[in-house]
Formats: sequence, structure tokens, C-alpha cells
Amino acid sequence: MVNLELYRVFYTVAKCGSLTKAGEQLYISQSAVSQAIKQLETSLNGKLFNRTSKGMELTENGGKQIFERVEKALALLDGVENTFKTLKESATGTIRICASDTISAHYLLPYIKEYKEKYPDVKISLINGTTTEIIDLIKNKKGDIGLVNTPIPDKEVEYLGSVMTLHDVFCANEKFSGLFEGIIQLKRLEDYPLVLLELPTVTSQAVVEFAKTEGVKLKAEIQPSSIELLVHLAKIGMGVACVPREFIQKELTEKSLTEIKLSPALPERSVGIISAKGEDLTFAVKEFIKLIRN
Repeated sequence: MVNLELYRVFYTVAKCGSLTKAGEQLYISQSAVSQAIKQLETSLNGKLFNRTSKGMELTENGGKQIFERVEKALALLDGVENTFKTLKESATGTIRICASDTISAHYLLPYIKEYKEKYPDVKISLINGTTTEIIDLIKNKKGDIGLVNTPIPDKEVEYLGSVMTLHDVFCANEKFSGLFEGIIQLKRLEDYPLVLLELPTVTSQAVVEFAKTEGVKLKAEIQPSSIELLVHLAKIGMGVACVPREFIQKELTEKSLTEIKLSPALPERSVGIISAKGEDLTFAVKEFIKLIRN
């Protein structure tokens, strides 16, 4: 295997023309420099330097023959190190953000706009999916960070904290106006057609499990795959839907949907950030996380 440090010592001695000066540049002793040169000469089975009154000179049929190639190789490696250092200290490259369509539309877009204004050279790749799909993407390192509904059912990802609180509510159009008067018991919803996201989405699972703790069995008659479709079904009177209040502010204001006041109220949830376990995130990714957490 090639020992790159030996070639770096060789290059430094050739540039300095002195074992002492090379040692000073490399922060090693003159003896260590001399030993490295001898080790490389032994490995190559040839002499690389001649000792003269002026110092160290490259041999015609050894050192001079390889110097240019060693110089190019070390420059290439330095370029790689500098590129990697740049990724760690400046916002460049691409960040891959995994999130649902709903979280992207109702939460992420303003932050993406602000981030691009601050770091125009960074490319942003948005990858859509459910919480389960996003967790798989992050675990397989096909995304840098994911925004997912909590609780997170998989402990093989790194949880970086919450960025948004969600309040799940039941809502419906005027067809179900009898549910809008005062506060009703959660159990009463057993008698109505429910529209819930298809299982096993985290959102539906959390609501159904909470209802069970209250002795209530919630069963969906329609199970769409997206919140957008769920909201549309509720607006045309297909049933009573469960959706985070934060995602239906427009509908509530326009009164195309009305929130049903429940006892007990559904517990709060949140949207959290995840990354792959032990992943060394780039500066660009860390800056995006800082932005959305602030």
C-alpha cells in the first residue's frame, strides 16, 4: 500500500533542499525526515537524493523522474481535502430534504425561500413521502434530513428536535352541523362516517390509539393517502375528518369546514427533524436546520 506521508516528506525535502528545513515545515525532527527518505528509497529500491555541500539534490535517474508526478498527486489530494473542508465550513453543494407534501406546503416553503436568498449557491432537493417512507430514506442515506410526524416509531434514526406543534382536530362541513353545538364527547364520533388517513400513518395511528385509551373505537369509512385529499373529502361532505388544525386555517376561516370541539381533546403532536445515525452533516445542512429551528 502506498504511504502518502513518505511522498509528502520526499516532496518537501525536494522543495526545501534541506532535511532541517523540511522538518521545520512538516513539524517533525530532522532524524524523522531522514528516516522517511530512507524508507521510501528502500520501498522503491532506488536512490532519490544526493547529499551535497548545498544540501539535498534530486538524483537524475530517481528523484527527478518522480518529482513531477508526486507534485501533481499531492496537489490533487490537497484539492480533495480543501473541497471537503469547504463542505464543512461553507454553504455549498446540495441538501436533500425529505418531507410530506403537506409539511412542505404549509411549513417548509417560506424557510426554503429565506434559505435560498441567504445561500443562493446551495441546491435544494425536496423528496416527498410519508413518515415511514422518509425514515427509510434517511436510514438508507438517500436524504440528509427528514421532517416527520412524532412520535417517531424507529429508533435507528437521529432525532434532532421538534420544529412545529400540531393540534389534531375533527372537522366537517355544514352537513354535520349537529356536531358544532358546544363540546361533544369523543365517543359520539363512533356513530359518524369518519375520514382518516390510511394506516399505518403516524397521524392516524396516534389518533386511533388515543381513542382506545378513552374506550372509543374509531373506524374510518374512507382512508385517503394524503391530507389534501382528506380535506377535500370533508369539504364535500363525505364524512368527519381528522386533520391538524394548522393545515386547515384557510378552510376554517372561509367556513368551508368547522372544527368540532371534543372532550377529551386530542393530544398535541409535533413535527420533528431526523437524520441518519452518526451522520456528519455538512455546513449547508446544519445552517438549514438552524434556520427552521429558530
